[in-house]
Amino acid sequence: METLFLAAGYAIYALLAGLALWGAYCVLMVWQRVANTRFASEEEQDEFLSELEETLVARNYSAAMELCDDDRRAMPQLALYAIDNRELGYEKLQHRVAERFQQDVLTDIDHRLSWVNTVIKSAPMIGLLGTVVGMMGAFANLSSGDKVDTIQMAEDIQFALITTACGLAIAVPLVLCTASINIRLSKTEDLIGLGLRRLFESLKTAIPGS
Repeated sequence: METLFLAAGYAIYALLAGLALWGAYCVLMVWQRVANTRFASEEEQDEFLSELEETLVARNYSAAMELCDDDRRAMPQLALYAIDNRELGYEKLQHRVAERFQQDVLTDIDHRLSWVNTVIKSAPMIGLLGTVVGMMGAFANLSSGDKVDTIQMAEDIQFALITTACGLAIAVPLVLCTASINIRLSKTEDLIGLGLRRLFESLKTAIPGS
């Protein structure tokens, strides 16, 4: 029985370690994705849009597309899509660009964030499982009918407390990171929304039916 509890303990520690690594990896990936999606500031985005507007006013669409093509951030790529599909018409193009932003940017970030949320929910539950296993080991020691091994009992209770603490130690920082990411994501959506409104104002003369 003692061997069984020991094996369960190692398995729970391994699960907690795996969750911690996976959660940290997902947070870093989301953070990097959000950072790579937006301009660092509204001023930097305005500088890009001013340069883009010059080419659009001159109806030099090839230069406009070339300006956007090498920049992998969301705003330049959405502008590239809008310029390349300007024949769709103003209303339809606005709808298509919004869909593209949702599919190419927000859906990918939401997918990665869902994994972080899964880790946040799972880590305390695995920690609680460790608590139950540890207390089962302690009570098994008490009910053995032999002389109670106080050292083993203390180790079982210690294991129960450590796994609970580990589960919370994994979940709490990830909750804070997720809150920070959501704030940055909200600011990113606002910034790109401002950029798209300015872009469509510049494209009005080039889009049929505008």
